[in-house]
Amino acid sequence: MKKVMSALRFIFKNGETMTVKRDQIGDLWIKQVTTSFGRIGDGDFQEIHPCESLKIEINKEADRVNSNDINKGGLEAGMFARIKKFQDIEKMDILYRDTKSGEKLMEVERDTIYFPYKALDTDGQDNAYQTSALLKEVLYIVIDPKQTVEEVYPQLRAAQS
Repeated sequence: MKKVMSALRFIFKNGETMTVKRDQIGDLWIKQVTTSFGRIGDGDFQEIHPCESLKIEINKEADRVNSNDINKGGLEAGMFARIKKFQDIEKMDILYRDTKSGEKLMEVERDTIYFPYKALDTDGQDNAYQTSALLKEVLYIVIDPKQTVEEVYPQLRAAQS
């Protein structure tokens, strides 16, 4: 069975989610994904996939509330405004579908990717490594310890000038 990525589901610190379909994604780079195994205390052993960084370009069609997501903040302002206001994307599920199921976007499997994180302040909700920008109704997100969204996407800097 061949897996085909059908969507990305961003998971925020407060439990809200945003699902972005494959055709709503422009530029995407998930850098240096590794596999780790571990457990906390007496919990079950888990396989996790931390990454070094993420850069993504999301088209305007994704700036809406998906009924499968829990988007309290997104209901009021839209998901793009929520992401611009809060820097709290914790992880992301890569959702796959089975090629044998045709065009149905039936989720058959997922991988969870964890992003680099450094608390921006004492409450620990916002990630100092997450930056985002909006240009011509396209949302740009970078989660990287070394680069900001303006450094990764120079067209954003040019538009601000």
